[in-house]
Amino acid sequence: MKLTGSDKNNNQEGNGGESGSFLQNPIMTRILLAVIAVLLICILILVTIMTSRKDRSPETDSDLQQNITDYADRQQEADGQALPEEKPAVPKEEPEEEKPEEEDEEEEEKPEETKEPVSADDDKTAVVIDIEDENDEAYTKEYILKEAYPFFADNNQDAIWDLAHLKRYVKLSNELKGTEEYYYQGDVDSEGKPHGTGLAIYEKSSYYFGEWNHGVRSGKGTWYRYYIGQRNKLNAMGVYMSHSYAGEWKDNLPNGQGAEHYDVDISKLEPTRKIMIQNVVGNFTDGLYDGDMYANTVDYIGNVQEWEGIAKNGVFTLWRDMSAIGECSVWRYREDKNVCMDIDKSENKNQGIRELLK
Repeated sequence: MKLTGSDKNNNQEGNGGESGSFLQNPIMTRILLAVIAVLLICILILVTIMTSRKDRSPETDSDLQQNITDYADRQQEADGQALPEEKPAVPKEEPEEEKPEEEDEEEEEKPEETKEPVSADDDKTAVVIDIEDENDEAYTKEYILKEAYPFFADNNQDAIWDLAHLKRYVKLSNELKGTEEYYYQGDVDSEGKPHGTGLAIYEKSSYYFGEWNHGVRSGKGTWYRYYIGQRNKLNAMGVYMSHSYAGEWKDNLPNGQGAEHYDVDISKLEPTRKIMIQNVVGNFTDGLYDGDMYANTVDYIGNVQEWEGIAKNGVFTLWRDMSAIGECSVWRYREDKNVCMDIDKSENKNQGIRELLK
């Protein structure tokens, strides 16, 4: 069917009317507004979430870093390890690096030690041992006497040597210099005088241990003297390091059988002076050689020779007359009777333990 122009217009108006009627429908309008509102709310929520995440991100990163650190701590603790900041600081100068230097210093000092004098008696040297403060009030004479007593009682020669060279012992002995007094530890009588067995310390690093009789050395005993920084006419060159007598005593002097001994530092003996008395054994009367005597000598290389002599109250019987040249032969070599040891004629008197003679 063919439409006319008026029919076309009427049809178009009818379609337009249906569209307008849809928009003008109140229900549809409400639905559309609700959808729009929901979209807006979603957009607002999304914007809020994004904003809050931006604000919280530093804290989250910090928490994450802290969690990682804590985890590392726990792992290292589980492995028995410490964190780097907990490790002890390593000193710039480690002890291990210093040890070689100390060893070098000791090696440099060793040659000096080897230069110390060598003696003919167990390599002893007459050197004061500086290991303590000699002014320490704890080192009273009572303390020192009690300390030394058992070593003298046991006749421990090495220990006695060591003690005598301690500074506190040297100091105590020096307190008696120029006197006839002594410090004593041991048995006493009713008057407090040494009686029985006891130890005495005298001046010049001298000691006596043995039997006493009412304040007098009598019976069996041993006397010692250590040449610590001391020289006399007999020991002008410092060859002798100590002097001792062990045997019978009476009236404070050697009386009866006994043995005299010297510790000799042969390193100080010159080749031209080949012989030094080391031991004299025999009978003594008031400290003098009296009767058949035996002696041995040592030279600068350590050779020992044996000699014999006969004395009467400190005066030797001569093996040969050499008065023409002012000498006398007092000791005869045991292996060759034609070899004698001479002394100056003027010295053939008071032969004995001169340091104990009055």
